[in-house]
Amino acid sequence: MLEKIAELIHLSMRQTRALSELSEIFGEIFSGKFSLKKAVSYVLVIAELLGVVFFNTALTPRGQKLDLTGYTQVLCEEFDGDSLNTDLWFSRAEGPRRGGYNSASQIKVGDGKLTITGEYLEDGAYGPGWYGAIIALHKKYKQGYFEIKCICNDSPDFWSAFWIQADNPYDHYVSKGGVGGAELDIFESGNYDEKLPGYHNSVTQTIHCNGFDDDVENIDSYRMGSFKGKDIYHTYNTYGLEWTEDEYIFYVNGVETVRTSFGNGVSQEEEWVIVSLELPEEIKLSRDTKTEFIVDYVKIWQK
Repeated sequence: MLEKIAELIHLSMRQTRALSELSEIFGEIFSGKFSLKKAVSYVLVIAELLGVVFFNTALTPRGQKLDLTGYTQVLCEEFDGDSLNTDLWFSRAEGPRRGGYNSASQIKVGDGKLTITGEYLEDGAYGPGWYGAIIALHKKYKQGYFEIKCICNDSPDFWSAFWIQADNPYDHYVSKGGVGGAELDIFESGNYDEKLPGYHNSVTQTIHCNGFDDDVENIDSYRMGSFKGKDIYHTYNTYGLEWTEDEYIFYVNGVETVRTSFGNGVSQEEEWVIVSLELPEEIKLSRDTKTEFIVDYVKIWQK
């Protein structure tokens, strides 16, 4: 019944899940077995879920806590030293990028942290313009738990991101609905300008692939939604992905946000692990704006 209602009013998958959760809560409340004290504690949860159903707003993570039993840490990058460890990382996609340029000049390491700066440069490596940067690990990975601890850049237009990408996730005949490779956006901080309650301090988690349907030209995407962090532009939060044989499980601050096997199944390919300060197609900031994406660590565990 809920599925028919969701289809009729064109709800997304996450809105349908929120509607289902609301149905379960109200069913429990009206069952007569629900205490008033418990009902009061659900007020904020109900308000958030209604926001998702009607406005597709951000949610507080409420899933299972991260459990790394059976995993071994295979990468612990805490950005010691005074420069990027080029044995581990390389500057990716150097040159033109949307409304600006990527350049290794925007990457700094010091005081135990990585800083990627977004700014306008008159004398940049590729000429005058807006600059950001992307780094990726030389080694590719398949499955495991991937986590970043970071402070997102505090401005609109630019956004911070931690993601995993196959060589050809957007090719219909290679990706095959994700099993031949996908793009896994562990987090993107593009909600800085959002004014709806709780949305400003939230990140978005998404999967992209191609070959899930018969549309060869268009990318198949599952935007799982936006999930709340804690003062993400000024304090450190963690964002993680557990990529298993069967599903992807996303986390914010060690609490599950969503799990899915969107597409035709999880990727079976080794993929790039990427940290980036992204540029949009058009930047409307004043040219004296400087924004920083600060990373405390990147860690990977595998079974």
